[in-house]
Amino acid sequence: MKVIVLGAGIVGVTSAYQLAKSGHEVIVVDRQPGPALETSFANAGEVSFGYCSPWAAPGIPTKAMKWLFMQHAPLILRPKVDTAMLSWLAKMLSNCTSKRYAINKSRMLRLADYSRVSLAALRVETSIAYDERMQGTLQLFRTQQQLDASGKDVNALAADGIPYEVLDRDGCIRVEPALKHVCEKIVGGLLTPKDETGDCFKFANGLAKKAEVLGVRFSWGTEIKGLDIENGRVRGVVTNRERLSADAVVVALGSYSPLLLKRYGLKLPVYPVKGYSLTIPITDASRAPESTVMDETYKIAITRLGDRIRVGGMAEISGYNNDLGQARRRTLEHSVMDLFPGGDANKATFWSGLRPMTPDGTPVIGPTKIAGLFLNAGHGTLGWTMSSGSARVIADLVTGRKPDIDVTDLAIARYA
Repeated sequence: MKVIVLGAGIVGVTSAYQLAKSGHEVIVVDRQPGPALETSFANAGEVSFGYCSPWAAPGIPTKAMKWLFMQHAPLILRPKVDTAMLSWLAKMLSNCTSKRYAINKSRMLRLADYSRVSLAALRVETSIAYDERMQGTLQLFRTQQQLDASGKDVNALAADGIPYEVLDRDGCIRVEPALKHVCEKIVGGLLTPKDETGDCFKFANGLAKKAEVLGVRFSWGTEIKGLDIENGRVRGVVTNRERLSADAVVVALGSYSPLLLKRYGLKLPVYPVKGYSLTIPITDASRAPESTVMDETYKIAITRLGDRIRVGGMAEISGYNNDLGQARRRTLEHSVMDLFPGGDANKATFWSGLRPMTPDGTPVIGPTKIAGLFLNAGHGTLGWTMSSGSARVIADLVTGRKPDIDVTDLAIARYA
């Protein structure tokens, strides 16, 4: 079949690669001049198969109210007259129950664990180097209350058979030796040892080259004007350059997916939640992290990427904008320098990206009511984590094969 993939972020590139491996003729369309130049460009770098939770959780509404008044708040809400924002917020709040949290986390872990296996196979298959490390994620607790509250995550990990270890202060220092310099600031942590780290941008570019070897064609700098739909079936894509015919189309446009789909009666509840990152050169390796440390207080990930520290996090709900607020930079600097002052923050690169968030945390992967039109979007903060597994799933569905995992609750039909 001829398949068009819309979007060349990490999700689009991995989808194209797996579709080509399945024997399809693939074209990738993207407005940027190369792969992974938007949300995938400078993300936190964590590949969090175990540290994988929906943002909609019990207690979040109360915490959110407190965060609004914090100097270094993990959540920033800039309300506006935007029906999409208000609808998304209402849906997210409806998922902040213990029952919904358990359901949503379980299916996220199912997909993430499948992606762990898929990425491992892809790494062997392609030999791409991307500053990868396989040393886990340490969720770091500064207070006893945070440590006690991690019980719900421990239960979910245990229920799904995901390895974990609850650590005291000494255990945290064993995993991340640089914490010995700030041991008085922590009480314990939750280690998910199967998690990984790596530069998403490097990986996506390496995989794009491998995809080209398989015959994938990339149409760079191309604006998508719309879909060509006839008698309830997608027939191709209209761009600013040409009309491309196809037997199937995969929409992997991240936060921009719903803007395209709403013209065709598809209401995809994905909204952009802006995140920020700093990339800091390491000057003292003994004061730098070994893998990923998730600072639970500020919801910020601090990750080792070769000779750099990538600091990423925060959630700003403010629509489609990539403004770089200096207050957000100060929060990132505060978190990393408070724990790992082993880099030169004055030489840091500051960046922001729009994470495509669903109200329940799970991406939308699967067919739509329009024949031949498939979605692979809404991965939120976990696009890098879930990309390999999501690509395998979408390639199977487009090809007509049964995926290796249950995907009945991943498609857009769950929002009907």
